[in-house]
Amino acid sequence: MKLITTLFLGFSSLFAAVELVAPATVDKAESQIRWEASKVTGTHWGYVPLKNATLDYSAGKITGGSFDMDMVNLTVEDLTDPKSKGNLTGHLKSDDFFSVDKFNTSTFKITEAKSSNGTDYTITGTLTIKGIAQKVSFPAVVAVVGKKVTATGKITFDRTKFDIKFRSGSYFEDLADKLIYDEVKLDVKLVAAI
Repeated sequence: MKLITTLFLGFSSLFAAVELVAPATVDKAESQIRWEASKVTGTHWGYVPLKNATLDYSAGKITGGSFDMDMVNLTVEDLTDPKSKGNLTGHLKSDDFFSVDKFNTSTFKITEAKSSNGTDYTITGTLTIKGIAQKVSFPAVVAVVGKKVTATGKITFDRTKFDIKFRSGSYFEDLADKLIYDEVKLDVKLVAAI
């Protein structure tokens, strides 16, 4: 009996020393993901709405988190002509790009968050687009004001690694001014209550 009591007290002390990290739900109204992609003749940009997102924040630092992007409702914001805007939006959702009918959600999950000061980070995680997962790392900044934490970061990825090869100079020759660059940028801002 004494052994059981000792073991129980030992486990109780161990669990008391461990700080449980509860994921903070991200406020979708205050958060946003802005995409940008370029071609020889210019740049297009828009937004990808968040479906779900969480940030794990403990002892003054981001320790994890994830977000899901709603590819069905991605927007194009740089074009004002309704027909051009609709055409580009539809093309981005087609099999030439994101195959939204088959893959309506893209995700990012943090696997490592390194920071020496709790403000400037190198975030590493898994970005999944069209069912293809790739490791990406990017710089991020975290600010805490009152009971809110805001994390901002710039993810840059090579679209061809996610089987998006349409008019890529890495796969097709003689594209001239039809060339679309492989690099895509995501400006991510997540705001959560802590």
